[in-house]
Amino acid sequence: MLTAKGAATRDRIVDAAAAEIRERGVGAVTLDDIGRRSGTGKSQLFHYFPEGKEQLLLAVAEREADRVIEDQEPQLGRLTTWEAWREWRDVVVEKYRRQGVNCPLGVLITEIGRHTPAAQAVTGKLLAQWQRRVQAGIEEMKADGKIRAEVDPARASAALIASVQGGVVILMSSGSAKHLEYALDLCLDYLRGDITAS
Repeated sequence: MLTAKGAATRDRIVDAAAAEIRERGVGAVTLDDIGRRSGTGKSQLFHYFPEGKEQLLLAVAEREADRVIEDQEPQLGRLTTWEAWREWRDVVVEKYRRQGVNCPLGVLITEIGRHTPAAQAVTGKLLAQWQRRVQAGIEEMKADGKIRAEVDPARASAALIASVQGGVVILMSSGSAKHLEYALDLCLDYLRGDITAS
């Protein structure tokens, strides 16, 4: 069990590692870089992460996964009206536009997740949790008659998450959030019944 000071030091190391990875990519970041940024020495790094860089990457993946969900609250937890869905859409687009290449989802998808199976598992868990939250909103709206009976909540929520992921990857490579906006708008149009499935 860590003391409050120990927990703060560990958090500082994880935050420093996340910042380095966002700026330079996971392949270019060393423990020395993380130590310099966090103001810790190698002995401290190995005290908190005895298994080395792999264990630290897993901690960063867990932190970034938590941030993805936190960044969408409280809107994500109350998708029960069309106004709430629009507010969630706007929050998602604005958060990722503002974060740009520093977004936690991008770090998980394009950096950490490709380098460690444990981080892939964290990403998978995040996506499953995120999809369940979106699916719950679709199911509640469907039960209230606000979404057509033929809409499959599991498939629709999966498509929404894929839309966000794809839009974020394009945003990171192009600097434009337009693809993210259009993809989310199209998904919401489909849920509202403004378009029909082929």
